[in-house]
Amino acid sequence: MIQCRGRIHSFESFGTVDGPGVRYIVFFQGCPLRCRYCHNPDTWTFSAGNEYTVEEILQKINSCRNFLSGGVTLSGGEPLAQGEFALALLNACRNAGFHTALDTAGSLPLDVSAPVIDAADMLLLDIKALDSDLCKSLTGQGNSHELAVLDYCEKKSKRVWIRHVLVPGITLKMNLLQDLRHFLEPYRCVERVELLPFHKMGASKWEKLNIPFELKDTPLPARDEIMEAEAVFKNFHV
Repeated sequence: MIQCRGRIHSFESFGTVDGPGVRYIVFFQGCPLRCRYCHNPDTWTFSAGNEYTVEEILQKINSCRNFLSGGVTLSGGEPLAQGEFALALLNACRNAGFHTALDTAGSLPLDVSAPVIDAADMLLLDIKALDSDLCKSLTGQGNSHELAVLDYCEKKSKRVWIRHVLVPGITLKMNLLQDLRHFLEPYRCVERVELLPFHKMGASKWEKLNIPFELKDTPLPARDEIMEAEAVFKNFHV
C-alpha cells in the first residue's frame, strides 16, 4: 500500500448528492480558489486538516462498504491540489472494487490533473462561469484550466456531471445559462447539468474566520427563478 500522506478536512460516510448512489465522501484540505459563495472557507488553507495515509482512509471506507451502493467521491477543497495523494487514493479505491468520482473545479493545469482524472471513473466538474472574467471575479482565477479539463474528458470519453451555482444577479441570468447550455451541447461526455442554488449556510464560517462575506446581502434564488433556470437545461442530452 502506498504510504504517501494527504491532508484531509473531513469525511462523510453516507453522501447522497455527490455522484450516483450512496457514497463515501473524502473532503480534501486546501483550495487555490476563493469562491465568493463558498460554504466551506475552512477548507481553503493547506495547513489545516489532519494527515492520513491511503491505507488509513481505505480502512474507513471499507468499514462502510455494506451500504455504499454508489462508491467513493473525492471532494474538497480541491483534490487536484494534492494530486499525488488523490491519485494514490483513487487507485486504491478502484483496486478495492469501489466506483470513484472526482468532485473538482478543475483549477489546476492539465499536466497536473490529467493522471488524476484518468484514475477516476467520473468527474463532477464545477463550471463557475463560462465567461473567464466573471469566473475570475467569482473565484480569483479564470476558467482556462477547468475548460481544458472538460476538453480532456471529452477526448477521453470520461463521464462528466457539470455543476453550476445559481447566484442571483451574477450567474442566475437567463442569457448566461442559455450560453452555458449552448456551449455544453457538443460535449458528449457530459451526462447531466446540476444547478445548485446559492445559499448562505456557510456564512457563520466566514465570520468565524474573520473573512468578509461579500454576498451576505445577496438574496437567495426564488423558486420561480430556479425553475426557469432548470427549464433552460430541460431534456439536456436526452
